Amino acid sequence: MSVTLLRVASSPSLEVSNSTGLLDSFGVVKVVVSSRFLCRDFVSVRVKKNDTKKRWRFCSLSTDMKYACVGQSGLESASNFPLLTNVRASTAVGEVAVSSEQKVYDVVLKQASLVKRKLSSTGELEVKPEIVLPGNLSLLSEAYDRCGEICAEYAKTFYLGTLLMTSERRRAIWAIYVWCRRTDELVDGPNASHITEAAMDRWESRLEELFQGRPFDMLDAALSDTVAKFPVDIQPFKDMIEGMRMDLKKSRYKTFDELYLYCYYVAGTVGLMSVPVMGISTHSQATTESVYNAALALGIANQLTNILRDVGEDARRGRVYLPQDELALAGLSDDDIFAGKVTDKWRNFMKSQIKRARMFFDEAEKGVMELNEASRWPVWAALLLYRQILDEIEANDYNNFTKRAYVSKTKKFLSLPLAYARSMVPPARKLSHEMKA
Repeated sequence: MSVTLLRVASSPSLEVSNSTGLLDSFGVVKVVVSSRFLCRDFVSVRVKKNDTKKRWRFCSLSTDMKYACVGQSGLESASNFPLLTNVRASTAVGEVAVSSEQKVYDVVLKQASLVKRKLSSTGELEVKPEIVLPGNLSLLSEAYDRCGEICAEYAKTFYLGTLLMTSERRRAIWAIYVWCRRTDELVDGPNASHITEAAMDRWESRLEELFQGRPFDMLDAALSDTVAKFPVDIQPFKDMIEGMRMDLKKSRYKTFDELYLYCYYVAGTVGLMSVPVMGISTHSQATTESVYNAALALGIANQLTNILRDVGEDARRGRVYLPQDELALAGLSDDDIFAGKVTDKWRNFMKSQIKRARMFFDEAEKGVMELNEASRWPVWAALLLYRQILDEIEANDYNNFTKRAYVSKTKKFLSLPLAYARSMVPPARKLSHEMKA
């Protein structure tokens, strides 16, 4: 029987909740037995001062769900945000194994702590006075207006939702959206074939400059002002650039663990950028970490949906954004994707992929109602719209080779009042077990 020792320690200064599956502030040693997937905590997951009682945990690690339980028993944690996946047993005892989700969660903690410090001191996210930039770049109002025009042109439903937000938050979200779009265009736009690693390095240097209050152009100026006002950290922005670098050199993903990291880089980061701007409701009793988990989950769900919608389009570019090991288990290969034939094997494979994307959407929904009241509508609108793309893939009999799944204008229009109604639902007063800090 092969055994791997996994030891992960988080910062002593961090307070962590059960819901996110985070390990406690003490070192925790897990013994993972490959044949039965039993875990033992040698220190309690929720350790208080001078509390070092030991307890057993029984974990159900489903290969479909790729969820691990930390601080929960049995399938109790199946609906919680995934933390540890692909924990592989090996012959080398003492080997450290860290999944993509653990790596991403380190970033989540940092972002959540920034907002938590603000909330603990003021009870609400503080908006700093507008900074004054030299020359024509001092015309920030014009810069923000241009960002709003771009958002309205390329993300109409989301843009309409932002109109309910306060002026400061709305303009900041537009600035973040535009920077993300410009970054994406580097590898997916008309000049993508000319983009090199050196170009990405220059874009990252430019990002660092605008975070220092030295924007390059008008659109950069809007984001520079935004990050000066709100507790937005540079790391998610850098991580998005890293995702674009991956697109330059990587066109296959062996496992979902690899694909998850890519999805975080190119889409999950957007949620981490946005939460400090959108704000958390003063009535919310959820942990800051759980709200960030939900924002991250929405980004992952959106990107998985993009991947499933664009299978044929990506294949024509020589790219396959589907886990290779899961394709093989389904009796499929890249050749089947390039052939573009919808078979029973393909339908069954797609069903499992859609199921996973919906699980991330379900996780995301838990956190939307915890956002500031004025910020919920655009998030609900985007979430409901993207969920419907999965429905359209099913309606097309899983033919995502030659048919592009899209939501009709009528359905988009009908989604707006539903999103608005959901945005009016206040945070739950009574905390569920997984939301307690």
